[in-house]
Amino acid sequence: MNLPRHTVLLLIDVQTGFTDPKWGPRNHPDAEKNMAKLLEAFRAAGRPVIFIQHVSQNPESPLRAGQPGNQINPIVAPKGERIFQKTVHSAFISTPLERTLRGSAQDTLVICGITTDHCVSTTARMAGDMGFTAYVVDDACHCFDRTTHDGRVIPAQQVHDAALASLHDEFATVTSTQVVLDAISRTQ
Repeated sequence: MNLPRHTVLLLIDVQTGFTDPKWGPRNHPDAEKNMAKLLEAFRAAGRPVIFIQHVSQNPESPLRAGQPGNQINPIVAPKGERIFQKTVHSAFISTPLERTLRGSAQDTLVICGITTDHCVSTTARMAGDMGFTAYVVDDACHCFDRTTHDGRVIPAQQVHDAALASLHDEFATVTSTQVVLDAISRTQ
């Protein structure tokens, strides 16, 4: 993997509300630790970082404005980096993300966050369709069990794997935390 110096780390919806038991079982219990490793490496290398924060419009959501769950998880607390708020799944809709990236000639994204099958996937799909080079970090994302229309429960790891399989080599390249860290250390 070769990551240009202008590659942006995009941390999507890493918010404390996703620790609420209402979401159910999840995969990748160390995903946030891996996100923190990526964040530390990008900061140490002086590379750009952008946080995306979901502000739910659902009055029952722990991610709505004014709720403690709306806060970015302390394990990846911003330190002066840009934070763009969104109300839908894609980080590109109704935010300055595209304008910011294009204005800075930043065309490569390393994407991680919550949840793999919703906001991470939607953002990665749009990034690919908009001509950005996108990498989605498998072990720095997670999702939850999902229930089908007929009541079957699909385990989180299967949901995660299916979402990433749909992205890989079509909208993005799926990779791992270690591969990204190695690429950053080679280009410092």
